Amino acid sequence: MKKWLKLSFSFILISVLMISLAACNNDTQPNQKKLEKVRIAEVTRSIFYAPQYVALARGFFKDEGLDVTLTTTPGGDKTMTTLISGGADIALVGSETSIYVYAQGSNDPVINFAQLTQTDGTFLVARKKIDNFSWDLLKGKVFLGQRKGGMPQMVGEYVLKKHGIDPHKDLTLIQNVDFANVANAFASGTGEFVQLFEPTASIFEKQGKGYIVASFGKESGHVPYTTFMSKQSYIKENKDTVEKFTRAIYKAQQWVNTHSSEEVAKAVISYFPDTDLDILITVVERYKAQGSFATDPILDEEEWNNLQNIMRESGELPKEVDHKTLVNTDIAESVSKE
Repeated sequence: MKKWLKLSFSFILISVLMISLAACNNDTQPNQKKLEKVRIAEVTRSIFYAPQYVALARGFFKDEGLDVTLTTTPGGDKTMTTLISGGADIALVGSETSIYVYAQGSNDPVINFAQLTQTDGTFLVARKKIDNFSWDLLKGKVFLGQRKGGMPQMVGEYVLKKHGIDPHKDLTLIQNVDFANVANAFASGTGEFVQLFEPTASIFEKQGKGYIVASFGKESGHVPYTTFMSKQSYIKENKDTVEKFTRAIYKAQQWVNTHSSEEVAKAVISYFPDTDLDILITVVERYKAQGSFATDPILDEEEWNNLQNIMRESGELPKEVDHKTLVNTDIAESVSKE
């Protein structure tokens, strides 16, 4: 009898302990914050977007409770289509795309809420090495440009005109090559000059396929070249999420600004597995030197007006759009003051 009582007591004690442990686990479960999923569609994979990769690699998004997934959708059209169709929550693409969507009469306009880059990110690459480059050397040559209506092409034409070159009369301009295939087309022999993003431009230079002779970013001045944007409805329904996202980007922008090019390159190298570290360091240093990386996410009115001026010059501005119509600076300004 005593033995039975001892066994029963032991069984009860074990049961109580198990129930208590389960209760403790249930009590702590609500306190464990579940990461909120956010999907980004980026227009291309480029070291030009270093702060975004820093935010991912160093866990700045996770610190804000966000589980961010990144997909590359080459070209502005594809990226915007992905965003509008619901395939992404946030797009990283040129601000001009938001103007195109607005001009088509969208009931749910795309709003720019956080700027990532503040200059053009492309470089003029020549097939042959040129010791004393001048823009006049492009006259009469074949120039492989970017897609018509895209920010790279518009900035390219703007800079050419700035140097007294009519892009449609003074040279042979090729702009019907798909965005993702421009580099391959040049490598295959098309064009004497080409407009390329990094790290492709530096890789070509290292391989002897081309030589960087000028920077479109230096020539064009500050412009909201690449920004994070989302549909107005998403921002309205997910204001806290967008604020957390912007805060993470701001932290990354500050980190990039206060760390060496080598530290930045090492932080993002996993996103460029086929690129040597020395190339990444060179590229980061080049972008830092010309102030391409925005140090805060605020897209101001002056930059917005410069964007529209460049679009107007190229004949691609469908209509004038006021800064406050398609730009929300409230969130960016708020996190920048924290």
